[in-house]
Amino acid sequence: MHPQVDFDSTYRPYITTILAMSADGKISDTHRTAARFPSPADKCHLEQQLAKADATLFGAGTLRAYDTTALVKDSQLLEKRCHNTQLPQPVHIVCSASGAMEPTAKFFSQPVTRWLLTTAAGASRWQDTHHFERIWIAPTKPMASGFDWVQILRNFRDQGIKHLLVMGGGQLVANLVERDLVDELWLTVCPLIIGGKDAPTPCDGTGVCLANAPRFTLVSNQAIGDEVFLNYKRQRGEF
Repeated sequence: MHPQVDFDSTYRPYITTILAMSADGKISDTHRTAARFPSPADKCHLEQQLAKADATLFGAGTLRAYDTTALVKDSQLLEKRCHNTQLPQPVHIVCSASGAMEPTAKFFSQPVTRWLLTTAAGASRWQDTHHFERIWIAPTKPMASGFDWVQILRNFRDQGIKHLLVMGGGQLVANLVERDLVDELWLTVCPLIIGGKDAPTPCDGTGVCLANAPRFTLVSNQAIGDEVFLNYKRQRGEF
């Protein structure tokens, strides 16, 4: 059940962000290598969260690192999605301004519905191909740089996406955090130190000043083995 927050589900999806990070707050090394350091317990946790979503959103950098995307495989989770009249897999939405991805990536042979959120230039790379079922030319705000995320999320909601799971990377998460659009945060803290001032973090970008930083409330924490699973929710309204 979603928390009681100042959230209007009629205009955008409920947004959950899920990331695994090292004990020093890195989601990869300076080479942006695929972060395969989480345990099987974390992979199971990711699958459980993925099964709750109508769609998942991730950056092209994340796709380039992994070559594939996460899938719901557990039979009970698949049965529950069927009972809820959902597709077996959430819609997988890749966000890439450039549209630069390898068409030979294993992602394109996985059994998921694929959308691309991009620019007109990025869309031109995929003309006359069947790699994506839908290509969105992202709206931009006049006199501002970057995508108009409020309008993008409104478009997603109009397509029936009520719950959106964001799987990274740090720049994409930053775009949403800077606009205070993240409602829930799952962080898995893994037992290693990566370091590196240029290594990506859960929220990169230019950052926000402390006075405007969105604040979250810890609603659950659990230690499994050497990992800690933290769940935060954005509290916007009065309880």
